[in-house]
Amino acid sequence: MTLADAAQLCALAARHGLALDPATLAINEAGLDFQVGLGRAADGERWVLRVPRRTDMADQIAAEAAVLALVAAELPVAVPRWTICTPELVAYPALPGEPGLTIDPGGALRWRLDLASRPYAVAFGALLARLHAVAVERARAAGVPVEEPAAVRARWRRDVAAVAAAFTVAPELHRRWAAWLDDDGAWPTWSVLTHGELYPAHVLIDADDAITGVLDWTTARVSDPARDFAFQHAMTSPELFALTVDAYVRGGGRVWPRLADHAAALWAASPVTYGVYALQTGDEAHRAAAQAQLAPPA
Repeated sequence: MTLADAAQLCALAARHGLALDPATLAINEAGLDFQVGLGRAADGERWVLRVPRRTDMADQIAAEAAVLALVAAELPVAVPRWTICTPELVAYPALPGEPGLTIDPGGALRWRLDLASRPYAVAFGALLARLHAVAVERARAAGVPVEEPAAVRARWRRDVAAVAAAFTVAPELHRRWAAWLDDDGAWPTWSVLTHGELYPAHVLIDADDAITGVLDWTTARVSDPARDFAFQHAMTSPELFALTVDAYVRGGGRVWPRLADHAAALWAASPVTYGVYALQTGDEAHRAAAQAQLAPPA
C-alpha cells in the first residue's frame, strides 16, 4: 500500500501507538519498496515511518530486521533501530544527519550532498571497508542471504535472459551485458556483506559531509563487493573514485585490478535489475519505466 498524504500516514502511526504532528510530516518518494515519512512527536523527537508499497513484503521486512541487528554492532555509523515493525508499518527514531538526496512527492530531486565532495569520497571508502569486513559466517548465522561468486554471476545470467525475454532490449545493451558476463577477469572471486543500494538517498551526512548513518538495508546480502561501489563510480570523477578506493584499501578492503570496469558494468546493467523488479511486482507503471531504460530512444 502507498498512502497519499501526511494525514493518512499520521493516522496509520497513531493506530500503532505513535502520535505525530501532521504539520511536521514530510514524505520522501525515493524508495521502490517503501514510502517514507519523517515527522515529529509531541516531545519533539523525529521519527521515520516506512510504509510497504506492496502487501507481500513481510518476509522482506523480517530479513532486513536480521541485517540491522547484525550491522548495528559492526559499523561506526548509525543504522535504524526499529521500534514498530509490522507488515503495514515500520517506524524508528530518526538517525543523526540528513540524506544526501531526497525525492519530493512531485518527483523533484533535492540534493544535500555535493557529488564532488572529497571528504565524502574518503568517508565512503572507509565505511565500505568496515561493512565488507563483517565475517561471512556471522552474516550467514544471522540469516543474511549468501551468494558465492559463481552464484552471483549465474543470477545475472538468469536475470538478463528473463529481461530479454520479457522486454525489448537495445542491441548495444545486450551485447555489453553478454561481453561482461563472459569476461572472467572482470569478476571478483570472493563475496562480502554488501548493502546493495548505497547511494546518497540512503546515506546520512552532516554539514561537513561526514557520514552519520545508513538507511534502507532491504537489498543487503553477502554478494559482489562492487555492488556498493557502482553509484560512486558512475556519479563521480575518476579522481574521487580513486580516493574512495584508496580509503577502502587503507581500511583493510580487498580489491582486484578490474574493480572500476566491473563497477561500470554493474551500473550499465541496472536496467536489468529494474526490469526484474517490474516483472516481480507486475506493476504496469514500473514495466513501462523499465522498458524505457532497456530500449531508450535514439
